[in-house]
Amino acid sequence: MIDSTLFADAADTPEVVVIDKVSKRFTLRKDNSLKERIVTLGRQGRSHAETFDALNDVSFSIRAGSTIGLMGTNGSGKSTLLKIIGGIIDPTKGTVRRRGRMAALLELGAGFHPDLSGRDNVYLNAAILGLSREQTDAVFDEILAFSEIGDFIDTQVKFYSSGMYVRLAFAVAVHTDPDLLLVDEVLAVGDEAFQRKCMDKIHEFQREGRTIILVSHSASQVMEICDEGVVLKNGEVAFIGSAAEATKIHREILEGKRRKVAEAVVAEEEAPRVSVASIVSVQLRDGTDASSGTVNPGDDIQVVIEVDHPYAVDVWNSSVSIDTPSGQQVFGTGTKRLGTTHGPTAAGRSTITYRLPRVALAGGQYFVNAEISDENRAAWDVKWQGAMFSVPVEFRQTGTVYTEASVETA
Repeated sequence: MIDSTLFADAADTPEVVVIDKVSKRFTLRKDNSLKERIVTLGRQGRSHAETFDALNDVSFSIRAGSTIGLMGTNGSGKSTLLKIIGGIIDPTKGTVRRRGRMAALLELGAGFHPDLSGRDNVYLNAAILGLSREQTDAVFDEILAFSEIGDFIDTQVKFYSSGMYVRLAFAVAVHTDPDLLLVDEVLAVGDEAFQRKCMDKIHEFQREGRTIILVSHSASQVMEICDEGVVLKNGEVAFIGSAAEATKIHREILEGKRRKVAEAVVAEEEAPRVSVASIVSVQLRDGTDASSGTVNPGDDIQVVIEVDHPYAVDVWNSSVSIDTPSGQQVFGTGTKRLGTTHGPTAAGRSTITYRLPRVALAGGQYFVNAEISDENRAAWDVKWQGAMFSVPVEFRQTGTVYTEASVETA
């Protein structure tokens, strides 16, 4: 049973969104045209439509001021759920209750009329979001400046690039004073500078106590922005909890999906070998070989990976990396980069040890990832966040690199 109250950091914070046993079923027709439907009308023994359950009994609530990341593989139901929250589509079963003004960025160009100019679309979109013409007049110059559209504001939006679409849509959404902001992947469009500008605006919203629901495939983006995460799998809630743990679960689901495909290929090509090697555990040890959870700057550490081989193999590879909680990689290496390989290795268990001398990381929490692969670097298994360690915080510096810094004046 998944705890749906994990977003309630403060008991007196009101619920902004309540999703109660929501299910959504779509009907997929095989005879798409009117002609096909007339021709096939009355035929027996052939189904002309099938159903698809995009969501199944999804329940959780979101409290004011939270920033929630919706994660999952393609087809898991993320965008469908966001559209139901936004009132774009209705659930087949269940209810969604919202409070406050909402703004949504659900897909490229949503809410824009292609034959209208950017200026007209600003007023149209703002009106849909609940602003009067006078209120839109008051913020129009800010919208134009934020979007960086310039003279193209009076051009029909059907001539806009995808980046211009997103810039204008985001500018309108964030200037309508929303209590709840829904964002579905559209921030992946646009140049790096504008993406950073959007992130800065989202951080400003967070400081103001607004509620944000974000759909993203980017682990680093979710961990940078979100307080909590919801992972969907096959239309059901697989996990609700911290953004870091949600990202780990999401990666494991992705890796499980990839492994099924890899095993199917192996089974087809080589029937006796129906599985591939797997990572049993990842351990972090200090220079004395004792299990370690704390690493001081300059310590020697070892990453010990235990691998299970279902059959003997002549040549294989491995790699390790260290990430921050926001998904930023601070170190990575592997057999290929080090100019070596593993093997030959008999069936059974084997142990890999990566020795990392004098690790000079700054204070904070870090995760260790490990991967094993065949001789051509086709992945066998990945263990995301297989081990975790912390470095004591040094208040005199920031960042991820530790150094004995000093300053002097000449």
